[in-house]
Amino acid sequence: MPLHVPPAPAPALRSVLAALGSPTAVRDARTPALQSVQGPLSPELPLPVHILDGPGVPGIPGVPDHVTQEDRTTTPGSGTPRTRLTGWRFLIRSGDRSVAAADTMLTADGWAFSRFFEGPYLPSTERALRQAESLTTAYQPRLLSVPELYMLTLWLHGDTEADPGAGAPAPTDILVPLAPAPPGIAAHRPHRVAELLPVIGLRLTPAPPLAPAPAAAPAPPLLRTPA
Repeated sequence: MPLHVPPAPAPALRSVLAALGSPTAVRDARTPALQSVQGPLSPELPLPVHILDGPGVPGIPGVPDHVTQEDRTTTPGSGTPRTRLTGWRFLIRSGDRSVAAADTMLTADGWAFSRFFEGPYLPSTERALRQAESLTTAYQPRLLSVPELYMLTLWLHGDTEADPGAGAPAPTDILVPLAPAPPGIAAHRPHRVAELLPVIGLRLTPAPPLAPAPAAAPAPPLLRTPA
């Protein structure tokens, strides 16, 4: 089923095109593949990048204790996962392959180019997108980041007509952890939001403080031996 890739804001796309056209920006990117590639480069597959906020994630402090596990992922105002848009990411392609990625960020003056980069998340993102293309349900692809766990997932949102910069993960949305994934979480294994977010929440919940050790009983007085 084809993915419904949302269009990026026009200023974000223009900022990446301007950076690609600047020899200084490309030279300072310090991405060997981007510097050495021959031929035209084009930004494609724009993905909105959201960050998962702490309060409202199942298992994270700030969710009322009386809220049930089911409510923690479905009830607005009592544990609904909260996200915020932080940027748009473009895959920079040369011919039929991606050689780098470009991030944009929202500033006081609007969308602006942030950085070029490469690394393991680049092929991992492409692999996850190919996985999503093979599904029988149509989705709107996004990226969801959990900075505290150094974790990035492909977020497949079920509402393909939704504003890509708004909204929260629905329980039936799909999250595909990208490699490298945190220990104990398999990369490229699709999970329902209702299944994976509680696991993430437990990872982010601080361990309860250790109870203080009981005070040692005072030693009995020494008995003096009569002279």
